[in-house]
Amino acid sequence: MIYLFLGVLLWSGAHLFKRLAPDARAAMGDTAGKGIIAVLLLISIVLMVYGYGRADGAFFWGRHPALVGVNNLLMLLSVYLFAASGMKTGLARKMRHPMLGAVKVWALAHLLVNGDVASFVLFGGLLAWAVVEMIVINKSQPDWTPPPPAPKSKEIVAVVASVVIYGVIVVIHYWLGYPAFG
Repeated sequence: MIYLFLGVLLWSGAHLFKRLAPDARAAMGDTAGKGIIAVLLLISIVLMVYGYGRADGAFFWGRHPALVGVNNLLMLLSVYLFAASGMKTGLARKMRHPMLGAVKVWALAHLLVNGDVASFVLFGGLLAWAVVEMIVINKSQPDWTPPPPAPKSKEIVAVVASVVIYGVIVVIHYWLGYPAFG
């Protein structure tokens, strides 16, 4: 479980570093700083995947068919929020943090169907990080200007891309041994 904890902490710390220590981050330079942070994030993902796969702990609830359905709908919304963020769709113009919102929806969806301690650490930890990240960003940059309107075609592309990416995620889950549909 220690690898899982370290992975979540490293992920959170690497993302928050720019906001909590802006002078130290600026001193690293733009290219070098981004490279170091990217390596730290990659290490954190490896630690989280490895730690989650090897974690052992109490089990409080399992998959219920109704919760699996809710999970899948929330996951589709989460993927759409990621797409909306990158494509600056209409929703991204209304939400300040669609990508962090996607992480929160993703984490909540996974907590609904995974009631074990490792899931609490992984998904609960990343949910807490997303909440803290939003608060820190909002305090450091209180003014927000929505992106300019995007063409309607981007909305359609975002929806289609979300469904396709969701399908790929489902296939990967089955391939890893985690059936997405129960």
